[in-house]
Parts: sequence; structure tokens; C-alpha cells
Amino acid sequence: MDLFGHEDPEEYAERRHREMMGPQKEEPHFKNHKEIENAIRSCAQCPLRKEGGLGPVLSSGPADSPMMIVGEGPGGVEDDYGAPLIGPSGQLLDKALFSVGITRDHVYVTNIVKCRPHGNRTPTIQEGSFCGSIWLVKEIELVRPKVIVGLGKVALRFFLGRDAGIIRSRGHWINYRGIPVMPTFHPAYLLRQSGRELVNAKWQVYYDLLAAKEQAQKASPGWVWKSETPPNLLETLGEERARRHSGEAF
Repeated sequence: MDLFGHEDPEEYAERRHREMMGPQKEEPHFKNHKEIENAIRSCAQCPLRKEGGLGPVLSSGPADSPMMIVGEGPGGVEDDYGAPLIGPSGQLLDKALFSVGITRDHVYVTNIVKCRPHGNRTPTIQEGSFCGSIWLVKEIELVRPKVIVGLGKVALRFFLGRDAGIIRSRGHWINYRGIPVMPTFHPAYLLRQSGRELVNAKWQVYYDLLAAKEQAQKASPGWVWKSETPPNLLETLGEERARRHSGEAF
């Protein structure tokens, strides 16, 4: 608590996690990515699950990728199809990644919070800390990325463990449990820019992604970063979308 009675985000996450787990329960240990996906699908540990979305949105991309990209939370298109960053922001992310020689099918993409906040609002620090401390940390343990790219202020705040502004923090490495994290602008931020501000922001994202890729390449020199034909993620998600709308996925 601070002097005004506000609970620290990490304290909030730890307290809520203890309340949900109970005093006798142990932390779950997942043997593979399928196990954690099934656990996320059935999660109802915070109010976001009841804000009107179709349910938790899982990750995309290979679980052995040396690069993990972490966004904020699912929007309308992501909630509809069941994959992160596939709407307008995701399509701009694909273009940014392609500019540094990466296609989406070669990087692991996920979000801080798994359920869509009502009205596409930005998740609070407390919501990000709570959901991230349950699921994202487990994803990181399984994927063991060499580099993490954090998109936007929600991701920045999670990896820093405190409030901070993305404009001043982007482009500066963060150490998260021994993993280098590169914070950069969320594509949604770019979509709100125009003129010279947009051009400058795009170049900043380009150099941030390039630095992240170069760092990951040093740790995983044999990793293939690009497919000859970029994948159309929406076309591959038809079955998952049908399950979500039928209620069978949860």
C-alpha cells in the first residue's frame, strides 16, 4: 500500500492469486503447451472472463520460437477468431515484422490478458499483473524465449513491475527474469498517428524489432525467421472460430 491506500499491482496480483489458489493448493506445473492451453480455456479467475467476450484467447506461432511477442489483450477480431493480434493492429504488426525479415508463423505471439475487456478498453495495471502472473509467466517458462518484444504500455508495465510511459521507455532493454525484453509501440498506437509522427513511430518500431531479432539470432543462429509465402492467419482459424461461437471451445 502507498500513502494513499492504493495497493501495489504486484501485491494485488499475489493476493488475488493466493485467494484463488487457496492455502493448500500448489502452483500448477504444465508439461507441454497443450496442457497450458486447456487450462487457459477453462480459466474464470478474474472479472474479465465475464465482461462479455467469447472466452480466453490463446497464443499463435511455434512454442519453440526464440522470440515471443506480447501484446495487451484481445480486441473484437481476436475475440471473434480466437487468436492474438489478427485484427487491424495485428495486420500492421505483420507488416512491421516482415520489414525486418520475419513472418508471423515463426514467432510466438500472446497477450498479457487473455480475455477481451469490455469495449476494447485498455486493461488496468492490476488486471495485467493478475492475469500475467498466472498465465504469461507459465507461457514464458514453457517457451523459454531468448527475447521478448513487449507491445505497448500494458506489456511494459508488466515486465517493469511498475507504471511507466511507453514513449520514453521504448527502445530500451528490460531484464525480466534473465530474458531481455524490448518494449516498443503497440500497432494500435501507430494506427492513431498521421503525417510525420506516423513516419517517425514506424521507424522506431522498425529499429526496435530489428534489435530484438538480432539479439535472438545470436542466441539461436539456426532459427528460420521467414516463410516464402506469409500465412493468412484468418483462413487457418475457421475451425477455432466456429468452436468459440458454438460454445464448444470452453
